[in-house]
Amino acid sequence: MSRNEFDARRMLCPMPVIRTQEKVETLQVGDTLTILCTDPGAIHDIPAWCRVNGHEVLDITQKEEEISIRLRVCE
Repeated sequence: MSRNEFDARRMLCPMPVIRTQEKVETLQVGDTLTILCTDPGAIHDIPAWCRVNGHEVLDITQKEEEISIRLRVCE
């Protein structure tokens, strides 16, 4: 299992979700991915994408304009 980070700051909807999907496709089951975002829509869009695709959202934190979403890749 590996920990990964993806910088989606300054990307606007729908790019954070599209780029997250592309990154997840390169990872293994059990890996974690932290997505750093500034698009406020990502706080809802990425967890919704995870639910549809069977991945687990581990935590979401927001500090001022930056959002951090950590997920675990599942089967």
